[in-house]
Order: sequence, then structure tokens, then C-alpha cells
Amino acid sequence: MTDPDPYRGALTFVIGGARSGKSRHAELLVTALPSPWTYIATAQAYDDEMRERIALHRARRGEGWTTVDAPLDLVGAIEALPDGQPLLVDCLTLWLTNHMLADHDVEAEGRRLAEVLSRPRGPWFVVSNEVGLGIVPDNALARRFRDAAGRLNQHVAAVADSVLLMVAGLPLKLK
Repeated sequence: MTDPDPYRGALTFVIGGARSGKSRHAELLVTALPSPWTYIATAQAYDDEMRERIALHRARRGEGWTTVDAPLDLVGAIEALPDGQPLLVDCLTLWLTNHMLADHDVEAEGRRLAEVLSRPRGPWFVVSNEVGLGIVPDNALARRFRDAAGRLNQHVAAVADSVLLMVAGLPLKLK
């Protein structure tokens, strides 16, 4: 018998470039499931532009969402969730940036995260940016970030049940 809810107890990884429609598509997938929905936000508002982005995301989500801010302790926030509840994590590249700025061991943090994500206790959706499709950055920090993001995305894609690549607002199923 086929499971009528293909996302129950599954991890869906939604990846794509900037303004590709990743967050909006992931939100649509989550809201197609019964509420309550949990949104784990990893962004930190260091400037007015980021505060505006965060406000727009919150306004777009609307009713039915519980927002948990987890700029660093994403693993703890995920582990604290009740079983069976739909989850959206947005986004891994901001979480990675936070760890890099705090001078944490990003490889160890990424492995910890992938381990937790490998055992979804509900329909979980994780958003990340694909940053490796462009030119090689001209500075060491940007290259380090690009490489760390690529490795993190590979770890998460490996444990995901489904991987969607967003391009121009359209989802392409990779896995």
C-alpha cells in the first residue's frame, strides 16, 4: 500500500540559488500538511536590510506557524520538537555563516546536524542556498564559505529522502 502522505517522517531538502523560490516552495509544501507548523529561523538581523527580509518572511507565513529562532543551536531546536509536527528550517547557509562568524568548527557542526536530520520524526523540510554554481570567489573567506556550504549541502542531501532544486521558481526533483 502506498503511503498517502509521502512527507510523513521524511526529510525534504530544498536547495537553489538566491531568489529561486526555495523558501516560498518549502512553505507551500509544509502548509499542504495539517498545522501546527514549526519554522526554525537561522537568520540574525545585523542590519536594516536583513530586518526587512525577516519581516517579509514572517508576514508571508501568516497564521498557524510557530517560529523558533535558532541562529546557532539548530540541532537543539530540532531535537526539542514534538514528534510528527511539520518543520521548516530556513536556511542552512545563514546557520553556517553564523557558525563561521563565531569561529566554530563548521565541519563538526555540519556532521551533528546531518545526524539529527537523518532521523526525521515528522515531515521535515530544510532550505539551503546552492552557492557553488558561480565563479570562484576572489577572497579566502568567501572560498572557505563556498566550500563549507557545498560540503554541508552534500551531507544533508545524502540523508534526505527527497531533494528539490529550485530554478526560476520551478522545482526540479533530484532525489
